[in-house]
Amino acid sequence: MEELRVCLINDSFPPLIDGVANTVMNYAKTINEKGGKAIVAAPFYPKADDEKFPYKIVRFPSIDTERIIDYRAGYPFSYETLEQIKPENINIIHTHCPFASTVLARTLREPLDAPIIFTYHTKFDVDIERRVGNGYLKEKIIKGIVKNIEACDEVWVVSEGAGENLKSLGYKGDYVVMQNGVDIPKGKVPEEEMEKVTGKYGFPEGIPVFLFVGRMAWYKGLDTILEALEKLKESGEDFRMVFVGGGLDFDEVKKYSEELGLSEKCIFTGPVHDRNAIRAFYSRADLFLFPSVYDTNGLVVREAAACSLPSILIEGSCAAEGIFDCETGFLSENSAESFFEKLLFLCKNPELLKKVGENAAEKIYISWEDSVLNAAERYKTVLENYRAGKYKREQTFADEWFMAEGEFLDYISKAKNRGKNIKNEIKESSFRAAKSFNRRRIKLKKTIIEKIDRYL
Repeated sequence: MEELRVCLINDSFPPLIDGVANTVMNYAKTINEKGGKAIVAAPFYPKADDEKFPYKIVRFPSIDTERIIDYRAGYPFSYETLEQIKPENINIIHTHCPFASTVLARTLREPLDAPIIFTYHTKFDVDIERRVGNGYLKEKIIKGIVKNIEACDEVWVVSEGAGENLKSLGYKGDYVVMQNGVDIPKGKVPEEEMEKVTGKYGFPEGIPVFLFVGRMAWYKGLDTILEALEKLKESGEDFRMVFVGGGLDFDEVKKYSEELGLSEKCIFTGPVHDRNAIRAFYSRADLFLFPSVYDTNGLVVREAAACSLPSILIEGSCAAEGIFDCETGFLSENSAESFFEKLLFLCKNPELLKKVGENAAEKIYISWEDSVLNAAERYKTVLENYRAGKYKREQTFADEWFMAEGEFLDYISKAKNRGKNIKNEIKESSFRAAKSFNRRRIKLKKTIIEKIDRYL
């Protein structure tokens, strides 16, 4: 079998860190360490330090939309992007976001002659609803994005629950469950390292420490945490709650904790990028609080398990998939009252916390090495299927457009590399691409007319 040469594409990548960016970093790292080759394509960020990564980073143009959506919006139609990627002889395109990243992947498919794999990580419909409301515009955006996903050659999901959610949005294709791993090694950090990171917060001995790690966004269930903690305080139990992370809702969450009278109990660290420091928080805490019904996998739950830290989750949520109550984690109903009752019970049963944490480390932990090696085996199957012509796609107007766009970018790149008069070559390339696109458009119109005739 030939060497796997993978182009990983995502709308987030350092300096912007989130769960999916972490996934892409670990895919790239593991593939390169295990004898394959991986490069990453991501939107341009002004403060990006790409030299620190031991693999190639290709930045495509972007505009600053961070105040609106936390991310920069990528522009995927750039011949310079193709020019940097094509010499790598990519044979697998793996996109991790259904927006600009998948548009770029579809544009690259023809020039690279490589199959596209899409991984569904997050419930993007929740993010869309936050921005445009729950109406006509949301419906149309989701429909367009689902079509974008269906245009890929194979779709992966990070859990069965994620697959069910994708189907609920109108996706009609098949999917493969490919679980993500964690980059935190199994075992707690040494006591002195834990003290170096967490000692400044002055946690009282014998008082339970609760932890949340992730984006500070209301849809992560942060209101459930705070309202349950308010009730726990009123019951007379002492505790400390640590929130690690940043995000658009950071100030609102902190303000709400103050309104509930939790200022002395809650600590907000802001973003922490040092993975060893995050591991120290996992090692020091007694219980990880993750009442999110938004997340499709809950990578942080398995990160916590690496340090024998048990989690409390919402029963039936994707993040709770594979978790058994009081065995490998703790389950609550989706309400602040139920969450409080579970916290109160666990405050009085510290030995159960310790036992379940040990079980979690043994039964739900999965390393990135194991996860990516599983993915690599599937890469080989996808490549074989693609070359055997087993991926049949219904050609749409968008497919025709992206194919023509890819050809056009390829023509420009070739013209530049040949060193000819760029103006004349671009003019000729534009004509050839437009002619090619026009032929496909005429064919598409004929197909539409034939379908209408049959319907009538």
